[in-house]
Order: sequence, then structure tokens, then C-alpha cells
Amino acid sequence: MRLAVDVGGTFIDFVYHDELTGEVRTEKVRSAGTLSGRLVEGIRALEADITSLPTIVHGSTMVLNSIVQEKGARVGLITTKGFRDVLELARGNRAEIYNLFYKQATPLVPRYLRMEVSERVDFRGVVVEPLDEQELIASVETLVAQGVVSIALCFLNAYANPEHELQATRLIGKLYPDIFVSISSDIVRERREFERTSTTVLNAFTRPRFSGYLDQVGRRLAEEGFSGALTVMQSTGGITSTEIASKVPVRVVQSGPAGGVIGATRLSSLINQGNMVVGDLGGTTFDVSLISEGQYSERSDVSINRRPIMQPSIDIVSIGAGGGSIVSIDEEGGLRVGPESAQAEPGPICYGFGGTQITLTDALVTLGYFDPAVYMGGRIALDTNSAEAAIKNQIASHLGLSSEEAASGIVRIATTNMAYAIRQVTIERGFDPREFAMLCIGGGCGLFAGGLLDELEFKSVIVPNMPAVFSAWGLLNADYREDVSRTLLTSLDDKTGPLLADAFGEMEERTRAALATTTAASIRIERFCEMRYTGQAHTIKVSVFADEISSETTGLAGLRTRFEEAYARQYRHILRDSPVEITAVRLAAIGETEKPQVSEVLARSASDEASLIGSRDIHFGSKAAQLQFALHDRARLRCDDVIQGPAVIEEWNSTVVVNPGQQATVDRYGNLILEKLK
Repeated sequence: MRLAVDVGGTFIDFVYHDELTGEVRTEKVRSAGTLSGRLVEGIRALEADITSLPTIVHGSTMVLNSIVQEKGARVGLITTKGFRDVLELARGNRAEIYNLFYKQATPLVPRYLRMEVSERVDFRGVVVEPLDEQELIASVETLVAQGVVSIALCFLNAYANPEHELQATRLIGKLYPDIFVSISSDIVRERREFERTSTTVLNAFTRPRFSGYLDQVGRRLAEEGFSGALTVMQSTGGITSTEIASKVPVRVVQSGPAGGVIGATRLSSLINQGNMVVGDLGGTTFDVSLISEGQYSERSDVSINRRPIMQPSIDIVSIGAGGGSIVSIDEEGGLRVGPESAQAEPGPICYGFGGTQITLTDALVTLGYFDPAVYMGGRIALDTNSAEAAIKNQIASHLGLSSEEAASGIVRIATTNMAYAIRQVTIERGFDPREFAMLCIGGGCGLFAGGLLDELEFKSVIVPNMPAVFSAWGLLNADYREDVSRTLLTSLDDKTGPLLADAFGEMEERTRAALATTTAASIRIERFCEMRYTGQAHTIKVSVFADEISSETTGLAGLRTRFEEAYARQYRHILRDSPVEITAVRLAAIGETEKPQVSEVLARSASDEASLIGSRDIHFGSKAAQLQFALHDRARLRCDDVIQGPAVIEEWNSTVVVNPGQQATVDRYGNLILEKLK
């Protein structure tokens, strides 16, 4: 038996899978109030035998939301004397060079909470000046007196030798055992002082809240009789223990969207569709990622709210275009959708929980896409009249439009915003969306499936079974994973092999030890180098094969070849005679787990009920003309069923719209395959 819990900004999604019977149960509850209590409430609604569960896999947007909303702990920073202002100075440039109004993010640690101590380690890891413990003690006492509850330790060149950071941690632990201490050498062992400091500060900023939340969840689950392992999804798409996640929460910044990408990767192999754009539309954001040749894209760092985080992550682009995205009229009198969200509290106006700001969901309700009586399986009673009145008074009257025309404009703008996000991961990176299928997941994405198919001309758009909880299902397909990296500045020559052998050997030993206590059936090791032409600033991540690593002298000709192939794909040329250097090495240890079986859908028999259950009038298109859509019950669909648009396909937690000129076909796994009619 397996249970996955995906905590989003608007809803908490649950998937319970019984391998013996093949039964899959799903549930959604609003992520309002005390999250641990809502989590237990959802598990009870599933009627799952929690006492028999070996593992619960948990995904969460809490760390991401804490950074975006800047709601974290009071943090102090202790660093090497002379480097107090690294956060303020950053890279001394304007990251968006064509944005004349760009401003660097305000440091989360004000200057009076940034302390300096005497210590020095050089870039080779040699101690030049010992740590002054008296200065350290005085700095910590000052921070504690200022109400700091979490301290970030980031000493110069600690990536090369963490001795002073470890010494400081032991000393602080003796004096103030209740203070959270985050040290850079535990989080990222790479050069780049500003990015390393930023990452450590963000870890300290989010750690008290997330650690407290995981402790609270653990206690509540134990009270319900759960004695198994609670694991947490990381940004890399691998799961880890709550102990590690509590200590290094920056690992789980992309925890929520990552589950959807892992599920999409599993599905792509099942249906033999190696090239997919994954669009995940939830209550707060629209998240987009790319699967090419069956593999999702990764990156070695991300930026949240203009703050860099040096942690490996699935490459995901997120925009504020979820169902709860707030609609307004901008300074120039035009419609604006997002990026702000009404979230779970108070939520859209039509939910009736006190919301007063119009959202994308209110526009969809006004156009007639939902049946208020059965929305969310009756869990939320929609107030259509209040949504329509708000759009009329706040939007339509100012623009000289009808309520339906204004609502149609809102939907059109949201669709355009989503299309732009998709172009960021396709066209802007050299991929043609016409050569890809799109996978629509999340509770709201099916509503835009037809529109995005028309807009971007995908080969097809795929809406899987249970799209609203697909990310939670993806959590059940995740492997354990440990990632480590090291700065290694060296030219690519005959002496490189022994250096790589030493570095990868130490990292492999560390990661295997971290996975030793898990239930992983086997461990797979993946190795990479960050490489560039000598003198360049930017690097390219290149795979390293086990037989290329040797303590003996080796040429590593294959490594250079793969670097230049990747360089040519990205920059359309190579510098054939220029020397190449390695800047960092990375290793991922993947503890493989058993994956849940996916049931197939039977073909239609004479005794099966028809999926057509009626029709609905919907205001459709730019002029919001009323058009009759056939209404189908998704639970009654069978393999090879074909539905011609215009049609609406409903299940209790999601709605799929098939536009005029399109058709949807059910494949053997129950996925809806939308295509344009020729």
C-alpha cells in the first residue's frame, strides 16, 4: 500500500494505492488552517489503513511560498571578516540588462544582523588564520539579543575546507542548543561566494518553519497509528528523509511541481511518447517543464524572487496563472491576470469563503464551464451569481463589456500567459512545440487543453487519469536520491582522470552511506562535470561514464566530444582548438524503488453505460457567444472511445474542454488524447 500527499497553496491532494487490489483512492481538501490537521483530515476521508502503510511520500510548496512571500524566521549571518556585505553587493550587475527599473532583491538579513569574525582559509583549503572563538561568541550573543532564532554560517572558501564552520557549529550548539544553525559546507560545496551565501541564508530563513511543520506532521501521524517512514520530495525529483529535509529545506523548494514531472516521465515511457511539454495548472501557479527523449531537464541552480539558490533541481518555469490568480485592471486600463493569488484563504469569490477579489476561477464559472451542484464532488458549493456580479461591477462596467465578454477576455489572457511560459521552455531553447505532445496536469489544466492545442499546434494534448492529483501520483513513482557537488578547477588533460577518480570516489562513498538506511532496492550512480572553454564564464553540464574515471592517466577524449556536442546544441558553434576546463563535479546516487502498477482500461462492451450525460451552454470564444457543448462523464469512458468537440468531459475534481474542430480519444491507460481534426 502506498500513500502520497501533495500540499499546494490552495489544495492538499491525496493518492492512496493498494497494490494487491489495484484500487486507487483520491481526495482533495483545502490547504487552509493548520496544515497538519488538514492532512490528517484528508487521510481519514480516504478511509486508508494508515497503520499498515510502510511509507508516506510528501510534497510541499511551503518552502517555496515562504521565500516568495518572505515569511520566514529572523535570521542572522556570520561570515569572514571583510565579507559582511556580500548579500548587498551581489554580483554588482543588473541581472535583467534591458529592464531599466530592475532592482536587486533586498537582503533577508539586514546589515545590523550580519556579523564578521576573524578566520581565513585559502582557495586550496589551507588554514591561513585560525577561527577567533571569542569574536564568534560575541557575535552569536549579539544576534540572540536581537531576537535571531536561526543563524547562517558562511565562511570564505569553506567549500574547500569546512573545518572552521564545523568548529563554529559545535561552539554555538554548546552555548545555544535551541538555535538553528545552517552552514554553507553542509548545503553547497562550491565556489561563488554570493550564491553560496544566498543559499545558506535562505536555508536558515525557511528552516524553523519547515522543520516545525514536519515535526508536527510526524506527531499527528503517529497519533493516528502511523509507524512507517515519512519521506519528502526534493527539487531533483528524488525523495529523502524528513531528517535531511528538516536540516536542508532549500532542497525541497520545487517539491510540489517535481512530483508532476516524475509522474510525467513515468507516463512518457508507458505510452512511448518521449517528447512532452508538461503543464501543471493548480490554484496558485502554472508550472511548465520539458521532457526530451524520455528525460526531464535539470539545472544546478534556481532563482526565486531574484534570490539564487545553488541546489540541483528539475528545470521548471512557474508563472502566477493558477485558478486562484487575481484579476485586476492595470494602470493603463487593461485586464491583468495574476501573478497574485487568492490562495486557499479566502479563495475565489465563487467559493463563498469570504473572497472579494475576482479570480480566474470566477471567470470560468461565469462562462458556464462548471456545474455548481457537482463541482469538486460537492465539496464546494459554487456561488455563480456572486462571481458574475463581481466581474460585472469591478471589470465589465469599466471596460464597456458584458460580464461574459469580460470573463472571456480574462480566460484569453490567462491562456496567452500560459502559452508564453511554454515558449520559454521550448522555442527559446531551440525546441519546436509542434514536435511535442503536451501533458496537461493539475486540477485546472484540462480547461485550457483545447485552447493551448490551438495556440501552439502541439502534435496532441494528453490529459491523464486523475489529472488534479497527478503530481501526488507522481510522488509514488519517485526514487530516493542524494546529490553532492564539489568545486574542481582543472584543465581537461591526461592528469584529469586521477583527480576525477578521487573526487567521485569520495562523493560516492558519502551518498551511498546516506542511502544505506532507506528501503531502496538498488543504487544507481550518475556522474557529471561542469565544463567550459578556458576563460569563459558559463558552463555546460556533461555526463561522465564510469569507465572514463581511472586513477591511471587517461585522455578523456569522449568527455570533450560530449562537451562540444552539447556546446554546439546550445550555441550553434564550437571552438575546436581552444582548451577545455572542468569547474565542478556532481554526483547523484539514486536509490531505486518499486513503482506502482498502472491499470489498463477495457474496451467498451454492450453493457457499459454511455458517457454522454447531457449538454451545457457555455459562453465560448472572444465574443463569448453561447455554444452548446456535449457533456460526458469521464468515469464512463472506455478504451478507444472518441469524443468530438465541442464537448466537456467531467470527473469529480477536474474538467476537460474539447474545442470545436478537435476530438478526444481514450487510450488503453485511460488518458484523453486531444487532437485537431484534419
